This record gives sequence, structure tokens and C-alpha cells, in this order.
Amino acid sequence: MNGQKIILHTRKMYKENKIAVVIPAYNEGKLIELTLNGIPEFVDIVFVVHDGSTDDTYERILKLQGIQKRIIVINHETNKGLGQSLIDGYLTSKESDADITVIMAGDNQMDPNDLPNLLDRIIDEGFDYVKGNRLLHSEVKTSMPRYRLIGNAILTILTKFATGYFFLMDPQSGYTAIKNSVLKKIPIEKMTKGYGYNADILCMLNIQGFKVTDQEIRPVYGDEKSKIKLLKYIFKSTFLLIRLFFRRLWRRYVILDFHPLILFYLFSIFNIIAIIIPLIVRFFVLYKSEGEAPKTTLIILVFTTLITFQSVLFAIWMDMDYNKRKS
Repeated sequence: MNGQKIILHTRKMYKENKIAVVIPAYNEGKLIELTLNGIPEFVDIVFVVHDGSTDDTYERILKLQGIQKRIIVINHETNKGLGQSLIDGYLTSKESDADITVIMAGDNQMDPNDLPNLLDRIIDEGFDYVKGNRLLHSEVKTSMPRYRLIGNAILTILTKFATGYFFLMDPQSGYTAIKNSVLKKIPIEKMTKGYGYNADILCMLNIQGFKVTDQEIRPVYGDEKSKIKLLKYIFKSTFLLIRLFFRRLWRRYVILDFHPLILFYLFSIFNIIAIIIPLIVRFFVLYKSEGEAPKTTLIILVFTTLITFQSVLFAIWMDMDYNKRKS
């Protein structure tokens, strides 16, 4: 911290790799001890980002730090939000000599028994970033609340388009692992300071063509209480995902590596805004004033809609194919 490299005075404890775990903690007094005590012994260092809690979370963390020397506390005097906590944790871990950085929640919602599986996908299979996928697990329908399943399904579809990783599921899962060498190549300090960080970091990785994959994890829901207000979260995330979608298209397909699929996307967007929407308005105005459907307007509307739909399909197909070959 303070720009100084943190040297982990330990041997590489997991397959010759030094593992760092970042744990954001805000008002987790009831579960933070259970979380920290459950982290596997092979983890070399644990960065706990205390985010200005109003309960006894900080005191409990300090108590455990006296017992577990691998715990390093990053303290926020005031609450800065999940996004900033993760940024600070990532930046601190990036300055250490860790090989892989893992994100785990402070509410004991992430099963430490799943950690080796995430790490193995990086170490043994060469992926750059691995994220947990609760939706693949057989227990998800009985353990994950229904409203979360529905919200997750909606955001999964939107996130596929925003990030370009069309094969990923459960983008809201915060259980992730990333190579520190990759972490140093993305602008992690600019990551969204909110719950939309999941998609933001995926977008950063896609722009630079890093290999990302899912790993099945066990969905855990017990005493923790989610701080997410689902409807508000979906509403805000939708606008964020739209912004990320355009940012990805511009940076990856125009600046870094031009691809004609950008033209299909732009053609479709132009048709929707400049032709289809005005034609729909014109259709209903004329229908209301004349009492019958304007045939010419209807024909042009249907024809333009079909062309636009076809253009979107071509763009999506090329986008999926490009990312599949790059992954």
C-alpha cells in the first residue's frame, strides 16, 4: 500500500502459485469471523477491505488479524461502496507478489471448497479470469430465491451482449479469480463503483481479448442478507450494460481491431432510431386521423423492420464467432 510492493514471505502454497484473497466487508459482524476462518490454509494472504461499517465488523477483523498473520486490513473510515472496496483490494493485491487474486464475499456466501476448482482453471487450463457459476449447480433451484433466479436470467442475457462473452452465465456471481499479470494490464482503477462491477471488468477483459470461463460453484444462502434491491439494481445495471456494450464495440472493433460487424450494428441502430420509431409514430397518427391503416407506411415499416432484424442477427452471429475464436 502507499505504492509499496507487498512481498509475501511465504512459499507458493498452491501448485507453485501465491494466492491472494480480497474480501470486502461492510456490516458483516455476524459472519466475518466465520468467513475468514473458513479460507483454506493454502491461501498466502487475505486483504480485508473494511468499508466503514457501523457495527463491530472492524473490531472482529482486527481480533482475527492478531491470530492470522496473513490478514492485511485496508480500512475505509467512511463507507465507499462495494465497487471502491474491490478496486482498492485489487490495486493492493496488484502491488504484491501474488500470482492470482480471488474475490470472496465477507458474508460467508462463497464456499471455500470451490476455490481449488477456480484456481485450477487458471493454473492447469490457462484461463486468465474465472468466475463462479451458481446456475450450473443442481441445488440452484432449491437454494437460490426465485426472485434472484429471475433477475439473474434477465441480467445474464444483457451481460452477454455488453461483454461479448456470450457463453458466460450468472454474471452477478462475485466469486472470481484473476491472474495478477492480467490485472496489471486492465484499467481496474476505472472499474464501476457499484454492483455493476461484474460486467465492467468482463468488458475490460473482452476488449483486450483475455480468456474467460465459468466454473460451477455451490449456491450458498444462509444467514446473510443481500444488500441489493433487485428492481433498482436491474434498472441501473441495464443502463450500465448499454453503455458497456457501445464502449466494447468502439474500442474492440474500431480502435483495436476493425471488424465489419460494427457496420451491421450501426446500421441496425440507425434504422431503429431514424426510421422504425418515426414510422411507428406516423402509423398511429395517420390511423387515428384517417380511421384506417396507412398501407404505404405499413409496408415500409415491415420491410425496414425485417432488414434491421436481419442485420442484427448478422452482427450477433459475427460477434459470437469472433469472440469464440479469440477465447
